[in-house]
Amino acid sequence: MVDDPIDRVRAAVTDRAELPGMTLMEHLDELRKRVIGAILWLLGGVGIASIFHDRLLNYIQKPLFDSGLKMTQTHPTDAIEFIIKTSLVAGAIIASPFILYQLWLFISPGMYAHERKYVFPFMGSTVALFLGGAWFGYRWVLPDAIRVLVLGFGKDFNHMITIDDYTGFFLAVILGLGICFELPVLMFFLALFGLVDHKFFLKQWRYAILIIFLIAAVICPLPDPVGMTLFASPMLLLYFVGVLAAYLVNPARKANKEPTPA
Repeated sequence: MVDDPIDRVRAAVTDRAELPGMTLMEHLDELRKRVIGAILWLLGGVGIASIFHDRLLNYIQKPLFDSGLKMTQTHPTDAIEFIIKTSLVAGAIIASPFILYQLWLFISPGMYAHERKYVFPFMGSTVALFLGGAWFGYRWVLPDAIRVLVLGFGKDFNHMITIDDYTGFFLAVILGLGICFELPVLMFFLALFGLVDHKFFLKQWRYAILIIFLIAAVICPLPDPVGMTLFASPMLLLYFVGVLAAYLVNPARKANKEPTPA
């Protein structure tokens, strides 16, 4: 059994290289088809989001409206850029299951047969975790950030929140937390491919907690340890969910069931 992380990664890469696969040209052709498929699904999602853009814009501005604030247009094209940006992001979220499926179809030839059965759990958990992180950011982070940063520290100043600034801030919070909540999926695949195992994650729990609290300190708008702990708690829980997922797909246990690649 390989205990050193570097040796484990080297062994996993060697095993993947020995899997029967496609030629370089076949890989490039497959990549082209999957990219085209993902773009088509993205355009479809953007089209659906554009139909409901009025509701979408109200939804995005609600944290401002609830605080008695409005965005300021400083350039003639700000409004149309706001619609385009939000439609692109919302369209990507709508089309994400189909885009992820295209990604899965591209990487599946380099996977063992027992690994390919995780396609639907992969897509479902990825979308659900991202939406959970986005909801957490929208429901808790954004309102608190506006209340503390604008109505708290900025109470003695005139407020001119531009469309471009608010859009960037909104997307940074929503997308950033959505990506952070994908931690269990990342840990799952690292273990699935044999790069690390659950024991490695358990040994590194101190560093994981430190990194999670550093992230929470950056995104948390509340200047107190209690607020930071509240923001870090979901990510801590997700880390140990990832440890459990890594244990369930331990390559050493899977190898006993299926020693030969498909």
